[in-house]
Amino acid sequence: MRRATKISALAVSLAVLAVAGTAVAESNRGNDNDWPYAQHSSKVYTLAAVGDIACEPDDDENAGTPTALKCGSPTLGGMSAEFATAQQATDMHPDAVALLGDEQYQVGKLTDFEQSFDQAWGGLKMLERPAPGNHEYYAYAKKGDNEAGQNGNGYFSYFNGHNQAGTPTSQGQAGDDTDSNQGWYSYNLGNWHIVSLNAECDSDAFKHDCSTTDNGLLGQETQWLAHDLDINSRPCTIAYWHQPTFTATTASTATVPASAPGAGGVEGAAADAWWQLLYQHRATLILNGHEHAYARLRPMDPTGQSDPKHGIPEFIIGSGGEALDSLAGTPGNWANPNVVTAQAGAFGVMKLTLKSHSYSWDYQPVLAGPGFDSSALQYSDTGSGTCK
Repeated sequence: MRRATKISALAVSLAVLAVAGTAVAESNRGNDNDWPYAQHSSKVYTLAAVGDIACEPDDDENAGTPTALKCGSPTLGGMSAEFATAQQATDMHPDAVALLGDEQYQVGKLTDFEQSFDQAWGGLKMLERPAPGNHEYYAYAKKGDNEAGQNGNGYFSYFNGHNQAGTPTSQGQAGDDTDSNQGWYSYNLGNWHIVSLNAECDSDAFKHDCSTTDNGLLGQETQWLAHDLDINSRPCTIAYWHQPTFTATTASTATVPASAPGAGGVEGAAADAWWQLLYQHRATLILNGHEHAYARLRPMDPTGQSDPKHGIPEFIIGSGGEALDSLAGTPGNWANPNVVTAQAGAFGVMKLTLKSHSYSWDYQPVLAGPGFDSSALQYSDTGSGTCK
């Protein structure tokens, strides 16, 4: 597998400056260089989106981690999968890359980011707009492993940078890393307003408080989201975070209201309030990871009911390379009736083409998963929609 295109340190600095307001694609660059430096002359932008990417390095620091959970395990996608998805994203020549959490397994230490995720996806770093996942925050004590939670420390150190002592820089392309803001932010691509949220509320950093209505960190984040949506003047909106509210696999910790099928989980329940806000503001799309699969769900209201007129479609794109889950049901007989299409036999990245008042999506897997042959690569899902 080929390595993703290298980007200069100067370009990374430009990306950091862009997070506070407008994405790199809208910055005042010259147009005498090829992608990703050339300034856009059209109103069409490309957003690559995927989560659940990098295996844990098989190195001395991780000697205590069971071999089955590390790069090289035959049950994981491994380095070949993350290199394949990184190259696929690079070939899209994206204006930005929405990373949907669990960028680095098992607990997202900085050294793990450097030895695994960065090896494949580091060439796209200036374009990456991440959201964290549970593996960047929570401890991992399953399948014979016992690793302490990082509470986002390795995640922020990698994406925002850090000082010589290893303390993460307080601001950068992953948003603010402070006691009052744990990395939620928004940015713009043309007519599109894009919001990255942090759902990892059952962590020490959030004081294990998943209420969206009190004065805790998640409550502050929800208030910020309401204000951000109120002042947004762009007609099209995408929001993304890690755990999906509505589920497609048998392995999910997502949740849904009682009126729709789901599997429970505090993070998904917390995101119910976000769905309500996004629905009220006529958001266009919601993107999630966490479930190691690809799935597209029909437009839904905040209770999980089909709502073709005002509902928000949900895309689950947890097929970045680490591993694959099992889907709940079969085509035409999905456990969640709102699932339109899904696959969990191969790894891949979704390409979103964003126009002034419309969009199109194109999901093509790039590498078959463990136990699957090349027929898994015959799957595809394409379509288009408009902003409400």
